[in-house]
Amino acid sequence: MNKNLLRSKMVLFGDTNETLAAALGISPQRLSAKINAKDGAEFVQREIKVMRNRYQLTDEETGLIFFQ
Repeated sequence: MNKNLLRSKMVLFGDTNETLAAALGISPQRLSAKINAKDGAEFVQREIKVMRNRYQLTDEETGLIFFQ
C-alpha cells in the first residue's frame, strides 16, 4: 500500500480522514488503521471501488496505491 500516494489524492480532492471515512461508511479510526496497515487492517474491494471513483484513479494508480 502506498499511503503517500493515497494521501496526495485525498489532499488533491479536498478530503480528510473524516470525509473519506464517511464516504466509505467506516470510522476515521478504522480508515487510519487501514491506511497504516495496523493490526492486519486492509481495504476491501468495495472501499477501493469507492476511492477509485471518488479520486478518478486510473488502473495504474489503483495498482500503485493498493497493490504494491
